[in-house]
Amino acid sequence: MKSFFKYVLATITGIVISFVVLFIVLMGIIGAIISSASSDQEIVVKSNSVLYLSFDYDITERSEANPLGSLNLPGYSTKNIGLDDILARIKYAATDGNIKGIYLDASHIGVGFASLKEVRDELLAFKKTGKFVVAYNAGYDQKAYYVASIADKVYVNPQGTIDFRGLASSTMFYKDLLDKVGVEMQIVKVGTFKSAVEPYFLNKMSDPNRLQVTSYLGSIYSTFINEIAVSRNIAADSLRAIANDYRVRDADDAVKYKLADAKLYKDELLSDLRKRLKISEKDEISFVSLLDYNKKVKDDASGSEVAVLYAAGEIVDGEGTGPGQIGGDKFSRELRKLREDDAVKAVVLRVNSPGGSALASDIIWREVILTKKVKPVIVSMGDLAASGGYYISAAADSIFAEPTTITGSIGVFGVIPNFQNLMNNKIGVHYDGVKTGKFADLMTSFDRPLTAEERDIIQREVDKVYGTFTKVVADGRKLSIADVDSIGQGRVWTGAQGVNNKLVDRLGNLDIAIQAAAKKANLSKYKVSQYPEKEDPFTSILNNSKEKVQVWVAKEQMGEYYRYFDVMRKATAQTGVQARLPYSVEIH
Repeated sequence: MKSFFKYVLATITGIVISFVVLFIVLMGIIGAIISSASSDQEIVVKSNSVLYLSFDYDITERSEANPLGSLNLPGYSTKNIGLDDILARIKYAATDGNIKGIYLDASHIGVGFASLKEVRDELLAFKKTGKFVVAYNAGYDQKAYYVASIADKVYVNPQGTIDFRGLASSTMFYKDLLDKVGVEMQIVKVGTFKSAVEPYFLNKMSDPNRLQVTSYLGSIYSTFINEIAVSRNIAADSLRAIANDYRVRDADDAVKYKLADAKLYKDELLSDLRKRLKISEKDEISFVSLLDYNKKVKDDASGSEVAVLYAAGEIVDGEGTGPGQIGGDKFSRELRKLREDDAVKAVVLRVNSPGGSALASDIIWREVILTKKVKPVIVSMGDLAASGGYYISAAADSIFAEPTTITGSIGVFGVIPNFQNLMNNKIGVHYDGVKTGKFADLMTSFDRPLTAEERDIIQREVDKVYGTFTKVVADGRKLSIADVDSIGQGRVWTGAQGVNNKLVDRLGNLDIAIQAAAKKANLSKYKVSQYPEKEDPFTSILNNSKEKVQVWVAKEQMGEYYRYFDVMRKATAQTGVQARLPYSVEIH
């Protein structure tokens, strides 16, 4: 009996402690939200200030409300900012009389080259106002240097360097791993170049995949080299030779080959900034972090509205479970609302997606078609608008992309894992059951291989979806199906290549796409609004807390290997026919 009461008391004590902890966390959440609400007020920027850009935070397409960022809670402590806010704040700083220049302090920027180009172009526009941009760091990776190269002066720490070796793209292959654990990934696909599934059944790139990666990587590299050449006043051929021979290995080399202007320690950099600000060595420099620079831009435009609708993430069936997913049903409702809103005169669909569910992509495409009948629809592509991401773009009046956008990948596939060997022979688990028809367990039972007849059924479905995909593109882009097939077959292109093969209309950023939408709607005066409307911070926390904590735990345990685990997790969770790039296109 004593033991019984002891366990009961321990249980009660545990429950009480849990409630206390939950109460403290809840109070912290409420306090953070109140603090966040008050922090929405504009900060006061002192005269003669410098805008500080470090980019040591997560960059998303749009800023996400995170009132718990300062509490160091699992899954919530990461600082983040949207590309939309980065560009808006740099643009506003160009007109802010209190901001005299920008100090760019970036060793690494974790976004794709298309987003980097938008940041780079905004910094170039900032420079045209006569204000200075100075870059300084101990070491720049190639993406950071691509942005930093626009600076009036590029400085490097005497013990640092600039990474400048040319671009590379690599893919991890899992075939032998899957063989060892007893998992067979049964692949059904259409497209010679639909190489996204190769990691599951090969140990190296196929020849067609190597061809396409060589092609689009070369296109991105040309933009990279040519833009640095203009900014640094160095011949493009010379830059290629510097990279090919890996001539820049330390700070002295960086200065010798004119990638950097000088070697400086931090105190010398601060002296340089004081001279630019025309203050004494004893005066403190007033820095304003980009994260804190939340100036409110007054919207004096008329009621006519250009709506920017963000399609960022993986395309999934249904509602989607949170940030990073485009739910077909949820997103189509957003389009429908904008179509029926008389105040909205044009829609800009901002696409940054590797694709996903073919069904969800088709549902969204249908809403684009219906919206286009009553008002202009313009697409602005970000880092990725591939496969399903291109599917939902194809019907637009016009498509804009950056030269380095990854697009195309017009192809489809199905992945059906077979866990029979793993279950039966590795861990000793067996399945048995009954069914009322020969195909009753098709695509639902993963404890056996597909029969030849089942594989044929799935292949016909994949072929059918590919036929629909190519017709969608042919109709939207006014091409023949044969032409689409010739540039399709799952092949990936850059935005620059997309202009040449008619997948893209013009090169340009989101601002240019908005201007084109306004012009097509005959608007001389208009306001720009963003959709979907953001959830209030508390609702966002409640809706996404489980996912955030799960991801945080996985990243803490796996570190840099989390991205490979995430690819495998998504692959085994896929259902139905997919129009997507399931591996990440990583360029470094």
